[in-house]
Amino acid sequence: MITRCQFAPNSPEFSRLVYGTWRILDDQPSAQDINRRLHRCVELGITTIDTAEIYGLYQVEAALGRALALSPALRDRLEIVTKAGIYIPNPANPERKVGFYDASAAQLTRSVDTALRLLGTDRLDLFLVHRPDWLTGLDDTAAGLNQLLRAGKIRSAGVSNYSASQFAALNSRMEQPLVTNQIEFHLLRMAPIDDGVLDQCQQVRVKPMAWSPLAGGKLFDAANPAASRLAALAATLAKKYAGATLEQLAYAWILAHPSQPVPVIGTNKVARIESAAAAAGITLEREDWYALWVAAQGHGVP
Repeated sequence: MITRCQFAPNSPEFSRLVYGTWRILDDQPSAQDINRRLHRCVELGITTIDTAEIYGLYQVEAALGRALALSPALRDRLEIVTKAGIYIPNPANPERKVGFYDASAAQLTRSVDTALRLLGTDRLDLFLVHRPDWLTGLDDTAAGLNQLLRAGKIRSAGVSNYSASQFAALNSRMEQPLVTNQIEFHLLRMAPIDDGVLDQCQQVRVKPMAWSPLAGGKLFDAANPAASRLAALAATLAKKYAGATLEQLAYAWILAHPSQPVPVIGTNKVARIESAAAAAGITLEREDWYALWVAAQGHGVP
């Protein structure tokens, strides 16, 4: 069973693995299909569901709402995370000619109100600003988040894809501290180790969320030299870790970092959700963690 944790001292509790819905509509599931998948996540202890306004070209929040409506009691067994602030041309918004960001207080408020309606809920457990908006000032963005918190529409607030300095700047204007930074972090993208983001998470005691923990599938691309090296090493390590696959070792590698990242798993296959849940029980030995680093980088530690 997946354990639970707080992302920060002032946050609600979330599951140590999160189910991500970025591509949940790729296989054209019915509401019943999504409902069954959510129930299986809960059975495994994966109670936190991550979505976003933009997912599925702005269709995923509504799809989740339809699935949740089939089991009214399910909502209270879940923690819902959603994000907003990215706007791109799409069939429903033909007037948009170029993609842009909007993290103004007015837009964040509209997005939360829409998410609550589409998801069929009265609160969001965590709301994230999806990308830094270069044309909205800190006070404006913070004012929106602070008002949403005061109104009880969101239980906690965070950001996604923020640099360490951007996080610190926005956090300086928050009445309740931000509780996470959702970042891309995996064996093929280790920048957060060196760019200050994971150091900052430890400094302010927030757990980052790690999106695309399997590098969007690139981790299994035989044409990628790093992926090939990792596959060879994983075959060796499997003997030590009860037959663990590269996929499971990749999750364990993220989970082992002292900033305590929370991976966002994004598969539509129940068997792979179950496999990811099993990975949470793997504790990598120090040398093996570094061996995976070396295989990914193609050279020894500095």
